[in-house]
Amino acid sequence: MFAIIGGTGLTSLNNLEIVHRQVVRTPYGDPSGPLTLGRIAGQDVVFLARHGYGHTYAPHRINYRANVWALKHVGASEVISVASVGGIQERYAPGALVIPHQIIDYTWGRASTFFEGEEDPVTHIDFTLPFTPALRERLIRAARRAGEPVIDGAVYACTQGPRLETAAEIDRLERDGANVVGMTAMPEAALARELGLAYAAINVVANYAAGRGADANEISFTEIEETLSETMARVRHVLEAFAAQGE
Repeated sequence: MFAIIGGTGLTSLNNLEIVHRQVVRTPYGDPSGPLTLGRIAGQDVVFLARHGYGHTYAPHRINYRANVWALKHVGASEVISVASVGGIQERYAPGALVIPHQIIDYTWGRASTFFEGEEDPVTHIDFTLPFTPALRERLIRAARRAGEPVIDGAVYACTQGPRLETAAEIDRLERDGANVVGMTAMPEAALARELGLAYAAINVVANYAAGRGADANEISFTEIEETLSETMARVRHVLEAFAAQGE
């Protein structure tokens, strides 16, 4: 069974045949909401809205540990993250779908490991490739099968939020090698790795990052909402193709 974590603009899946919803209690507190279990194209799927079904949890307040633990608990073996991002270079334009391959973490103060108790052993994970290569390739093949163009590869800069970045901060991220900027990939990706879950992402470019594009002096939240509304249908199409191709 694979899991989908929906971000801003994806709080439900209208192509999901719902079987039941399940409230999961975890050692780390409550997840963002009940898990929705069902099927897409005959494949078992579990869905969770990262920010809550009413979009009530800001990125820095999400209980990432509870979310990831709950998905593992109900039997998920791989996770597809759907998240909106800002595009830093012209190639990553609003409306583009991106399958990132790397992360730079700029967050702070988030509970970022399952191994922090006094009785827990010191545990290191290999995080050279934060997105599972085989799962990324299956997502890319699914997009091609669905006829949806995607950009293969991007360095995702994960910032703290909830505010958007300054233009100077985006300049810094670009110098660091980032292509897109978001607020939720970390510690989510690392926690999935700690629990042995394959993890990959579909990023929806909702806007150009601060200081970039036509709205260089101010980001329009109305335009972001319109872009996400138009583009999430394409994401659902890719996810359906992913489910249809099986393992």
